[in-house]
Amino acid sequence: MYPARRGLIEALFPEGMPGLWCPSLTHFDAQGRIDPARIEKHLARLAPHARGLLVPGSTGEGWQLTDREARELLTIVIQAAQRWKLHVLIGAFKHQTTAVIQAIDEAMQWLQTLAGTQDWLEIARQTRVVGFTVCPPRGDELTQDQILAALEQVLQLRHPTALYQLPQVTENEISPATFLQLVERYPNLYLLKDTSGQDWIARAGIDPGGVFLVRGAEGGYSRWLKPAGGPYDGLLLSSANNFAPQLAEVQRLVADGRREEADALSQRIDRVVSRCFEIVAGVAMGNPFTNANKLLDHVMAYGEDAARRPPPVLHGGVPLPRELIEPVAAALQEQQLFPECGYLAAAPPANGAT
Repeated sequence: MYPARRGLIEALFPEGMPGLWCPSLTHFDAQGRIDPARIEKHLARLAPHARGLLVPGSTGEGWQLTDREARELLTIVIQAAQRWKLHVLIGAFKHQTTAVIQAIDEAMQWLQTLAGTQDWLEIARQTRVVGFTVCPPRGDELTQDQILAALEQVLQLRHPTALYQLPQVTENEISPATFLQLVERYPNLYLLKDTSGQDWIARAGIDPGGVFLVRGAEGGYSRWLKPAGGPYDGLLLSSANNFAPQLAEVQRLVADGRREEADALSQRIDRVVSRCFEIVAGVAMGNPFTNANKLLDHVMAYGEDAARRPPPVLHGGVPLPRELIEPVAAALQEQQLFPECGYLAAAPPANGAT
């Protein structure tokens, strides 16, 4: 590992880098307004298990939120992260590099005001924000040289940065060769999330120079982790919104060499997630990651009462179809993952939950 990158990671994460991250959901009320109380309760459930948050991520409707809504959401999340000692990566998701840089500049001014300092490590200590997550600019016509030049503009800002491989939105991918050039030139690059499902970089057999590799694609959770012979250091998954306890257990079992148990639990999660993606396949609004996880979260929150409650709401105040709640609940029941009690009835974790 490059010494400067190692030093940055150790300074940002004195308790150690989280192995499980979550792109947390954004909850809205019936009028389509961000719902702080509901978000807090959801984060309280995640806090003991997923110690890192990506906000706003694609699952949290980060591409749809206005700048004002994103700032409102981050205010809520940062307060929760301070309480429970979580880590927050801010998603700077725009389709063009100039807009990404503007979003980062504005966020930095805000963070510096919150923390009363321009020192990054002090900002991280006070706000729990550990940098920005960025994608390449959008366009399937972009060459690797163009992708490299765009990402260099962002990394030259020298803020702690994570790269996000998201071809479902950007219509392109960072190649292993492009990634290696960035690794060599920018020690402030310390994490890569790959949601492509192709795992082009992780499977290339290259030395990532100490960059922490997290998988964002669903499925096969146990086999992708390094202790199981896989290429990834951790997981950053939309399904962590609902299966953070189980995914954290999969990681523990793999680390302990209990592969059979890890694989069995991993397969149960995978079956539910796959089934829920099938259930939402015909939903025209939103995106499958958001839709599936909002329905799962609805059942996790209300348990047996879920079908009688108003369905969850997407950005813009559009409710998901009520008739999808029962098949999602059935998928959980089939894999014995249905909650004994909806988490809205549960007590929040104590400060510093681990």
